[in-house]
Amino acid sequence: MKSDIAKLVSNGFFREALSLYSKLHSSSSILDHKFAFPFLLKASAKLNSPLQGQMLHTHLIKTGFHSDIYAATALADMYMKLHLLSHALKVFEEIPHRNLPSLNVTISGFSRNGYLEEALGAFKKVVLGKLRPNSVTIASVLPACASVELGGQVHCWATKLGVDSDVYVATAMVTMYSNCGELVSAKKVFDRILNKNVVSYNAFISGHLQNGVPHLVFDPFKDLLESSDEVPNSVTLVLILSACSKLLYIRFGRQIHGLLVKIEINFDAMVGTALVDMYSKCGSWHWAYDIFTELRGSRNLVTWNSLIAGLMLNGQSDIAVELFQQLESEGLVPDSATWNTMISGFSQLGLGFEAFKFFHKMQSTGVVASLKSITSLLRACSACSALQSGKEIHGHTIRININTDEFISTGLIDMYMKCGHSYLAKRVFCQFQIKPKDPAFWNAMISGYGRNGEYQSAFEIFNQMQEEKVPPNSATLVSILSVCSHTGEVDRGWQLFKMINRDYGLNPTSEHFGCMVDLLGRSGWMKEAQELINEMPETSVSVFASLLGACRHHLDSALGEEMAERLSELEPQDPTPFVILSNIYAVQGRWSDVERVREMMNDRGLKKLPGCSLISDVKAT
Repeated sequence: MKSDIAKLVSNGFFREALSLYSKLHSSSSILDHKFAFPFLLKASAKLNSPLQGQMLHTHLIKTGFHSDIYAATALADMYMKLHLLSHALKVFEEIPHRNLPSLNVTISGFSRNGYLEEALGAFKKVVLGKLRPNSVTIASVLPACASVELGGQVHCWATKLGVDSDVYVATAMVTMYSNCGELVSAKKVFDRILNKNVVSYNAFISGHLQNGVPHLVFDPFKDLLESSDEVPNSVTLVLILSACSKLLYIRFGRQIHGLLVKIEINFDAMVGTALVDMYSKCGSWHWAYDIFTELRGSRNLVTWNSLIAGLMLNGQSDIAVELFQQLESEGLVPDSATWNTMISGFSQLGLGFEAFKFFHKMQSTGVVASLKSITSLLRACSACSALQSGKEIHGHTIRININTDEFISTGLIDMYMKCGHSYLAKRVFCQFQIKPKDPAFWNAMISGYGRNGEYQSAFEIFNQMQEEKVPPNSATLVSILSVCSHTGEVDRGWQLFKMINRDYGLNPTSEHFGCMVDLLGRSGWMKEAQELINEMPETSVSVFASLLGACRHHLDSALGEEMAERLSELEPQDPTPFVILSNIYAVQGRWSDVERVREMMNDRGLKKLPGCSLISDVKAT
């Protein structure tokens, strides 16, 4: 019996192994039972079946093998994998003579269940005790190392024990260094692995993805393909497709799709969903839909959600609604992610009415709105200045006690500001005795006051932000420079502009330059504005257009002609710069220059856009 069960479990036939045991255990010999239990317990863990595991535990007690160290270790391991930590610890404490494998199970189980301190404590007991750690011990404790200092110490232990070149230990070290953001150290370890397997490649590729450098995953993937011994598995392909999605590399994504067909990897739900996501994000929703259709019978709720999100992303809201309605035909029920996808999708498309319609439907089904759904609805209210709907959402956040969440509060401030009710935004701001350190929270107040013409209040919030030592970001400085531009405070604007790099360590962007040029231009500092433009690292249409507008206001025809020419170089098909220049000359009474500019426009094939007016019928009421 033992060999049959072992073979079934090894081949992944977990249910069949358990079924065979249930039929034969009453007639099996004691010896067979003893060596069959570890395989049966492994099958229960793989099937995520606590009930089956507890039945086996009962059989272990009845047959007297619960004190056998191998069976007891397998039992503790099963409970750890089923996240029944208290059961596992009780089994472990009852083991009379614990050995290294049983301690390894404990360390691994603590790490897997997020009890990092306990895992490190168990590892320390092994190190300080009579038992000598092995490669399994090191590989088990590495996931518990939340800092590079701890991980480095375990790395030293691995080197001391001579197991640092073991592929499982090295792979665990690659993951540990990646989780700590130490990609250079991860690469050094990875490069030293002589017998790399697909798991070690996956760990290295995954580390680059989670650290925001997806463009670096393609070289190790190509190395894997060129390896004669290893072939990519479904995890590898999902990771690479994720990188293609982030970088919008549809051409490489198509090649991966072709590779899937070539190496005959089954289109399971995980790989299929990754393909749907990649095609959707790259703008090819038709191909995403085709993959979705091919997956009929193996797609899950995540696949449906991915396609619905992709359709929304590509502006296909009608098809997304159809899919949402068809979802239940496959025995699936929309979850919070499905509802959120619909609500946020409509919000991003500017369809606020439809977003609220789905929000009310979701409430009627008893699904609790996620933070993302709420912030999406607030953005929809902001976009169309729907004050009453915004107040409704605010009331909902109070009822479910999330109104003091930083992101929700930032969305509420932005909504009230865009609806022109700054006093309500200030009320939300003042509900925090200790203000959040997130600059976005403060930016909503500063930009909101600026938008509503309450410039002094914007300066007060910025000063308060500095007093509370909240470091401003690029958007903060754009907002406050814009306020300076509207109030004509050149000296304050210059001071803030110099602080961008000197005090805050940021590089001025074209938006910062644009605000300063606008401020100088409005105030008549034309020469200084021109000099500042010449310092810009990159040319910007908006900055040149801003200074050209100032030239019209101050009737500076010489600088106006230069700006018009530079704008024409950037946007040769736009007649607007020359129309403005012509208007400057016309106000100055320089009709020959007006004629010259018009001839220049004709030579370049540019025509002034004709004006138009709208006359609506007024019906008597």
